[in-house]
Amino acid sequence: MTPAPTNLADTCNNLALRKAARYLSATYDKALAPAGLRMTQFSILQHLGAHGEMTITALADMIAMDRTTLATNLKPLAREGLVAVEPSAADRRARIVTITPDGLSRMKAALPLWKAVQAQFEEGFGVDKAAQLRACLESVLHAGFQPWAE
Repeated sequence: MTPAPTNLADTCNNLALRKAARYLSATYDKALAPAGLRMTQFSILQHLGAHGEMTITALADMIAMDRTTLATNLKPLAREGLVAVEPSAADRRARIVTITPDGLSRMKAALPLWKAVQAQFEEGFGVDKAAQLRACLESVLHAGFQPWAE
């Protein structure tokens, strides 16, 4: 029988991923700060700008986030008038999220900041390695888990 590793940090996939995610999140957050956005907020605005209005559930699925966490992240965006969250006319239980003109403007102002930090990462990490990393991480989302299943 093989003994258990003494330091699980050396073999834990989740820890390695979270460390890298915190590192990159802090880097992107710092880059986007002049636009008054954090990376999660920018991502939400970018998805809404690209795809139009959608339910909280659809947006949560698109960005791989549970609905409760997404709703929490939408509150400051709504307070700042960057998104509108309204009950659906078709289903009063569903909430529809829409990017506002101010939200679109803020996202567009942040885009050059995002492009700069994206280019900086790819220059330091490698363009091909970055593309491989994104593809590998996307495949993690299809590993068969259902973290938000009810």
